[in-house]
Amino acid sequence: MHEETVYDALDSAHGGAGQWAFGTGFDEPLAGVDTRAPDGVDPTDLGGYCLMLGDDALVLAQRLTEWITAAPELEEEVAIGNTALDLLGQARLLLARAGSLGVLGRSRSLATGSIPDEDALAYFRDPDEFRCTALVAAENGDFARTTLRLLVAATVRLAVVTRLRGSRDPVLAAIAGKAVHELTYHRDHAARWVLRLGDGTAESHRRAQDGADAVWPLLADLFTATDVERRLAGAGVGVDPADVRDEVREVLTTVLRQATLRVPDWPAGTAPRGRTGVHGPELTGLLATLQGLARAHPAATW
Repeated sequence: MHEETVYDALDSAHGGAGQWAFGTGFDEPLAGVDTRAPDGVDPTDLGGYCLMLGDDALVLAQRLTEWITAAPELEEEVAIGNTALDLLGQARLLLARAGSLGVLGRSRSLATGSIPDEDALAYFRDPDEFRCTALVAAENGDFARTTLRLLVAATVRLAVVTRLRGSRDPVLAAIAGKAVHELTYHRDHAARWVLRLGDGTAESHRRAQDGADAVWPLLADLFTATDVERRLAGAGVGVDPADVRDEVREVLTTVLRQATLRVPDWPAGTAPRGRTGVHGPELTGLLATLQGLARAHPAATW
């Protein structure tokens, strides 16, 4: 009896045809799903919105993987890796959804050919084509700052996807339904670490407070909606980020106070930057690492 190895499985997954070396090699994530935009919804808006959510997940996943082999303990290294994989799975579905709505054809720098849409969107867009927020693009800092950033990002994202379960777009609703369980774990895991650090030693408390003080300014444009978000929220498809602001503040305030940390001043709202493609150099550096191999060998096969 022939015992198939993992390599045999990968090679035969598509009839033995060569696979793009940087893709997953698995079935298209939205295969067999009706991906038409709901009635009355502009596909461009919906695709752009999926990019916003997908880019946040992709970029934060990349930041978290920077901790692999550097986490403070082995168990936490596994937890960070699993969190990054959860976010990567969300990113894949959301970028595939964006590609199904024609975003792929409108992006000026994408390679064409047999590359799956979600991979092309991840690897072949320039920084100003990404729609992630500064919160996820910022550099990690120390472990305490990373933990505070994960707490904030997971709390915001969980509040959004919880509402997206009722989206008029059935694809987005299904993605959100799965993501709720993952993000609940991410938020609670980060909250436990914040409590442990904030109410621990004098040094861990100092680092946790410094982390909160560094992360809070990144919320400046987080709750300011773009025109796309407003239109989709009005159509029952998306969520206006302003609608989750009070919930997020309540959760974060509760966790920090329980951790004996001072809640930093909430920054004044500003016009959205990351959502419109305006980023600092930190995203350029992150994408150089994320995209380097794929761009050096476009359409490579195994």
